[in-house]
Amino acid sequence: MQTSVTFKKIDPSDALKSYVQKKLDRFDKMLDTPAEANVVLSVEKIRHIAEITLICDKVKIHAKEESENMYSSIDTLMDKVKAQITKNKERQKNHMSGSKETIKSDEIDLEELELEAEKKKSYDIVEETLNYKPMDVDDAVAELNSGKENFFVFNNSRTERLNVLYRRSDGNLGLIQPQ
Repeated sequence: MQTSVTFKKIDPSDALKSYVQKKLDRFDKMLDTPAEANVVLSVEKIRHIAEITLICDKVKIHAKEESENMYSSIDTLMDKVKAQITKNKERQKNHMSGSKETIKSDEIDLEELELEAEKKKSYDIVEETLNYKPMDVDDAVAELNSGKENFFVFNNSRTERLNVLYRRSDGNLGLIQPQ
C-alpha cells in the first residue's frame, strides 16, 4: 500500500509515521487491489486530528477523527476505516451473489399487468369556476332546463346557502341542500 503521511502544525515524528504504516498494513489483507492512502495528522489547540483518504480500485474511503491524544485518534480512525472497508466488501458480496434467475424464468401474466396499469391510471381534474347568483328553486329549475348541463349550482335566496340542482337517472330532478 502506498502511504503518505502529512503533518500539519505538529513536528514530524518517525514514531507516528511508523505507527500509521503498521496500522495500514493490516488493511492490505482486506483489500483485493493495491491501495493508496493519504493520512493527515494535525493539532489544533488541544485537539489531535487524524484524517485519511483511502483510494482502492473503485472505492474511495474518507474518515476523520479527533481526540486529546494522537495515538487514540489514529486508533479510532483505523477502526472507522476497517468498518467502511468491511461494509463495502459485504455490499459487493451481496451484489455479486444476487439471484441469478433471468426475467424469462419468471412467468408474467400480461392481463395482470394490464389490470395493475388500469388501477394506477390517474384522472386529470379540470377546474371550472362558477358564478352563482342568489335565486329561487323555481328559477334554478328553469336555468337547468334551458341548458345542456346535468346540474346547476346556485345560491338559494330563501336559505342563503349554496345548493345543487341535478338531473337524476329516473328523469326527475334532485336538489342537494346543506343542513
